[in-house]
Formats: sequence, structure tokens, C-alpha cells
Amino acid sequence: MAKTIVFCVDQEHAARMRQALTNENADLVAQNHRYVMRITGNDKEGLDQLGNFIDPEAAYPVIVTTSRLLSTGVDAQTCRLIVLDREVGSMTEFKQIVGRGTRVHEDTQKLYFTVMDFRGSTSHFADPEFDGEPVQIYQPGPDDPITPPDDAPQTGDDGEPLSPEPGTDETILIDPVDPMAGAGPTGNPIRKVYVDGVGAQIVAERVEYLDESGKLVTESLRDYTRKALQKQFSSLDAFLKRWNSEQRKEAVVEELEAEGLPLDMIAAELGRDLDPFDLICHIAFDAKPMTRQERAENVKKRDVFTKFGPQARAVLEALLAKYADEGVMNLDDPGVLKIAPFSGIGSVVELIRAFGGKPGFEQAVRDLQSAIYEESA
Repeated sequence: MAKTIVFCVDQEHAARMRQALTNENADLVAQNHRYVMRITGNDKEGLDQLGNFIDPEAAYPVIVTTSRLLSTGVDAQTCRLIVLDREVGSMTEFKQIVGRGTRVHEDTQKLYFTVMDFRGSTSHFADPEFDGEPVQIYQPGPDDPITPPDDAPQTGDDGEPLSPEPGTDETILIDPVDPMAGAGPTGNPIRKVYVDGVGAQIVAERVEYLDESGKLVTESLRDYTRKALQKQFSSLDAFLKRWNSEQRKEAVVEELEAEGLPLDMIAAELGRDLDPFDLICHIAFDAKPMTRQERAENVKKRDVFTKFGPQARAVLEALLAKYADEGVMNLDDPGVLKIAPFSGIGSVVELIRAFGGKPGFEQAVRDLQSAIYEESA
């Protein structure tokens, strides 16, 4: 299970967060009460579970809430999610918190992690000083390996070697004084106000995107996507040639997504049921887009199914409806014939036989896809 650390404002906040997460995951907590734990300096029960949390072999705890105890000096190799529900003003502390997720654990395929930010703390990523100087500079000799050995000494900002044991050179901050304390004009702690039974609503949202080099995209998402698409395809003709030559249309989309182009985000911004084909043509080359439903209706008007028998025709009509309603692109996948409404037309074997075999089915689907995009070919 993906282990998660939720960073809260203080110990009390961490306790309330644990209770909220317990309520939302009641079924999983019922299987093991340690599914969600609070690990703070004043919680002995939680502190006793710290070793289990950082142990890759231990299943529980899965989610832990904390304020500052786990911000540094904790080697959580299988932590896949860092949640920030408090502001982190210090760049150093932000790096330490993010560092809880940077350990790779290949045995469990933990090769990346996610930061979920509710307080705007990830703005530190956009700070030019975020990357700073490299933590370690390794210059191999003629007979040395290209990659640095695990025990290669690292140096700090002062050039002095750091401790070879991870975390031993760091100070674990065990819930220091409440950051709200002493903030009042008289130096006294600010009184907390508790509100119950009052509705809430989202008053503002902010979505940020990073480019392929990890830099913050400062232009509009549409402009960024247009430029990126035009780098991939120099003209509309170049895109049409690539699209029409690809039997698996989904491969083109997967290739663009691998380059970091957020087509789903653009589709959501436009608010229309557009095929990726129309989305790309419209954003990159200002072509007039058609909805999937419009494309499906055009195919029906051309009556391209007349050469098939009743059963095969019913399959193609259902595939066309599935494309129009859900945007399914892998229409040539025989596995789709196992689900409704195809299962009500006949068994997979019967349906494939209606096309004269698998090659006939695949060719019919290719013809269907050609018909969908015919006016743009």
C-alpha cells in the first residue's frame, strides 16, 4: 500500500486530521486500527509505530499525520504521497519535507512520488534558488565507475563532509512551539477560534503546470500546448499524415502525453466532447472542431455499414455509439466485445465470426475509424 505523510499545522490539527481520515477510511481502519496514525512528539502510541511506518516490509501504518516530527531525519522509502496542509515558509524545511518522498524503492516499484499541496507551499518549486548548488559533485577517475558509490562522501554548504549515515546530521524538530504562539502584539499566543456547524465553499482555485524540464509554465495552458504541438507537427498536413498512417490512433495520444502535453486539461478547459484529433487540430492549427457526436452522425449519414450482415452491423453501430458517448479510441480491441452492449448481441466468438474472423473484424474497425475522420483526411 502507498504510504502517505500528511503535514499539519500543529499537534491538535494532526489529531483532527487523523480522525477525519479515519472517518473517511472506516472500512480500511476496520481491517487494522493502525491504518491511520498520528505521529507527533506527544503521542506515544503513534511514536511506537514510527519504525513500522518507515519499514518497507511493514504494511501499517499506511497514512500518518504529523506537524514537524517527520519533516526530516526519517527514511520513509515507500512514501508515495506527501500532503501539505500547512504553510511552509522556509525553503530548507520545504526541501526536507519533499525529501521524505525522494527515496527510490525498486522492490515495490516506488520510482516516483506525489506532492498534494493545500496551502500554496509548492510555490517554492518555482523559486530559482530551489535547485541551488548540487549536493554532491562526483568526478570519476579513469578506472572508477560512472555512477558514484553509495558510500561516496557528500559535502555541505561549507565544503565539509556530511555524515555518511542519512539523517544523523539532521535535527529532528519534535513539534516546536506552536507557530501561532507569540504572534500577538503583546507576545501572548493568539487565541484559537473554533467554528462548528457553518457551511463552507471554495472561493478560489489555482492550477499550476510544469513543463518537461520541471519549470513552472507561466503562459496560458492553451498557448503552451499550441507551441508544444507545433513543435511536434510543423503543419496541419504533417499531423494528418501522422494520424492517418497510425492504425492505433491512441498511440499518437500516448506519445503526446509522454511528452507532457496535458490534452485532458485542455479538453476540460474547452468544455466540449472533442476527440483528441479535433482537439489537436483546433488548438495547434485553428481548425474548426467537431464533437464526437457530430462525427458519429456524419458516419451514420453516409450509411457505411450496408455491406455487413445484421450482427456485424449491430457491432459497428455499438462501437460508433461507444466512441460518441465515451470517447473510446481502442475500438479494435476484441476485449471490448465482452462487455455491454456487445455481450447482448452475441458471444465474442460469434461476433468475430460475423466479420469472417479476427482480420476481418480489425479491417472493419479500421474502415470505421477512417469514416470517422474521412472529411479531414
